[in-house]
Amino acid sequence: MEQKKKNIGFNIIKSDPTAGHGGFGAGALSLDNVSPVIIDVEAGEAFVDIGAMHARSVVEKGIKFTPNRDEVPNGKPYWLVWVTIDRAAEGPYYAGVTACEMTVDRQARRGYKVLPDHVNKLDKSLKRRILVDHMDERSKRVLADFLKQHDRGMWDRSSDELKNGLEFK
Repeated sequence: MEQKKKNIGFNIIKSDPTAGHGGFGAGALSLDNVSPVIIDVEAGEAFVDIGAMHARSVVEKGIKFTPNRDEVPNGKPYWLVWVTIDRAAEGPYYAGVTACEMTVDRQARRGYKVLPDHVNKLDKSLKRRILVDHMDERSKRVLADFLKQHDRGMWDRSSDELKNGLEFK
């Protein structure tokens, strides 16, 4: 008789169930305010794909990833950008923005990404860091335009570090 594998789900903490005590889960970071934005470098387009939270975005589905860039010589470039939103007295703003590199060769069903980098950048975004210096200029402009179009007020309330990191005069 075939035994079914137990599915261990990922738990996203919606509110603070540990308010008032320091038990299990105390100090856990909430993923409620994080959105994965994917930038298609060649097309110059950005879109939100919540599936990327679990490496199941439309770009990643059906692809076997390797941390060795040389194994995907014909990979199409993408950026996975973790965008964390926070609220100040003036209103919500883009608080953490970190970009991760990824390439995908759909025909070969192979891709390049460094999973620990993706996880670390998600963590840094949750901790309100801005890490976009390593992106190409065109992708920075695409991301800046996307964030402005999504909510101009949030962009205006965001840090100068983010605006300066993504905009070119």
